[in-house]
Amino acid sequence: MIRSPADDMRRTLGAVNSSSASSLARSAKDSPALSILARGGYAVNGLLHILIGGIAIGVAAGVGGEADQSGALTALAKAPGGDILLWVIVVGLAALALWQFLAAFLIRGSDPKKRVTHTVKELAKGLVFLAIAITAFTFARGGSSSSTGSSTSLSAKLLATPGGVFLLIAVGIGIGAVGVYFVYSGIVERFTKDIRVPSGDIGRSVVTLGRVGYIAKGLAIAVVGILFIVAAATSDSSKATGLDGALRSLRGLPFGVIILIVVGAGVIAYGVYCFARARLAKL
Repeated sequence: MIRSPADDMRRTLGAVNSSSASSLARSAKDSPALSILARGGYAVNGLLHILIGGIAIGVAAGVGGEADQSGALTALAKAPGGDILLWVIVVGLAALALWQFLAAFLIRGSDPKKRVTHTVKELAKGLVFLAIAITAFTFARGGSSSSTGSSTSLSAKLLATPGGVFLLIAVGIGIGAVGVYFVYSGIVERFTKDIRVPSGDIGRSVVTLGRVGYIAKGLAIAVVGILFIVAAATSDSSKATGLDGALRSLRGLPFGVIILIVVGAGVIAYGVYCFARARLAKL
C-alpha cells in the first residue's frame, strides 16, 4: 500500500502530539507541589481509616455510628475545627486522584498486557480517591451523604434493569476480587514496592502495619462483595449495604464481636501505615 505525503505528515504530527502530551503529563506528575499534596492525600486517607476502624470497634461494643467514609466524615464535621480539616481532605484526596490519573498513562515498557493492567489499576485507584474527595466536598459544604444508602440505591437500580442480577453479581465479584488482592498484597508484602522501606526496627514496624492493615481492609472489602452477590441472589437491594453493613455483618458471626474488634484494629493499622506511606511513598 502506497502512503501519500499527507499520511506521513499526519503520522508524524500524531507522534509529536502524543509525545508532547506524555511530556506534559510527566511534568505535571513530577511537580513538587502536586507531590506534596499527594502525600497529604495519603495522610488524610490514613486519618479516615483510623476513624473507620475506631467506629468499627465501637460497633462491636454496641455503640452507634456508620463504619465507613461517610461515618468518618460525619465525625470530623462534628469535631472542633472539623470544617477546616474537611477541606484539607478534599484537596489532599483530589490531588492524590490526579496523581493516580497521571501515573496511569506514564509507564515505561513495551509489554501491552502490563501497560493495560497498570493503566486500569491506577485509574481505579484515582476514581476511588476522587469519589471520597467528592463525598468530603459535600460534607465540607455542610451537606451529608450515606455510603450505605448509595450502595443500596445502586443495587436497586441494577436489579431494575434487564440482566441486572448478573450485573450486580459482576459488581460483587469485582469488589470481592479487590478485597482478595488486598489480602494477597498483605500476605506477600506486595505493598512494599510502593514505598521506600526504612532499615531496622522502623522498617519492620512499617511493614508489619502494612501487612496487618492490607489483610484487614481486604477482608472487609471482600465481605462487601459477598453482600452484593447476596443482594443479587435474593433480589433484595437492602442486602448491599457497603462497608458499614459488611463490618456489622461480622458482628453476627460466632465470636463476631472479637472478629469485628480485630478487623477494626487492622483497619486502624492500615490508617497508621498510610501516614507512613505519606512520607515513604515512591512518587
